[in-house]
Amino acid sequence: MKFALLGYGKMGKEIEKLAEEKGHEIVLAIDLPEEWETGFAELNRADVAIDFSTPESVANNIHFCFDAGIPVVVGTTGWHEQIDEIRTECIERNQSLFWAPNFSIGVNIFFELNRKLASLMSNWPDYEISLEETHHIHKLDSPSGTAIVLANDIIRHHGRKEKWVKETTGHPGDLGIRSHRLEGVTGSHKVVYDSQEDQIEIIHTAKSRRGFALGAILAAEWLAGKTGFFEMKELLATQGSK
Repeated sequence: MKFALLGYGKMGKEIEKLAEEKGHEIVLAIDLPEEWETGFAELNRADVAIDFSTPESVANNIHFCFDAGIPVVVGTTGWHEQIDEIRTECIERNQSLFWAPNFSIGVNIFFELNRKLASLMSNWPDYEISLEETHHIHKLDSPSGTAIVLANDIIRHHGRKEKWVKETTGHPGDLGIRSHRLEGVTGSHKVVYDSQEDQIEIIHTAKSRRGFALGAILAAEWLAGKTGFFEMKELLATQGSK
């Protein structure tokens, strides 16, 4: 397949390396908005675009792909307030978009564990819930998109929290998310249920960016020939049936 990379930072370069190892070709790499002046014509050569850009650039990049009729896989986070609008536009224009806050297969299994644990713990009010995430110092959004998904799933399945907040407030309806930015950390997420008697934790730690790149390429391969707005649950369901 021929890929266009929208965002050519560390993740873009990791995707490029792994894609070429798997026999794919990179026909375009866009890293700055002004590069679209010459890049739009090259976009038409791609079978699919993969976006790991910035929260400020992602919506424009998606629109360029829609205008060109190019399926797009989006791993950029920090733009969740625009997702519903983009989803509607994707469907109305009969375009193809695959979005995930985290393309790691392990993280998506972690999401399932988190939902299950939240449901199990809904009957045990003595346990206070908190979330913690740690990433590298160059990550632009805080909390991470993955932490927000974890928090929203807890709110949905646990039933005792009303909204997530950055840090903690002491309000019983708030679910606190603590964010840390440290040098050399790929990414770690921890969900904690704490009582006076004991503590339950589930943790996912990424060892490198390769797992994210692999998931994004798998999504790009899977998206070929499809129209609509897709997420990891659709991909994992079909992979699991093989």
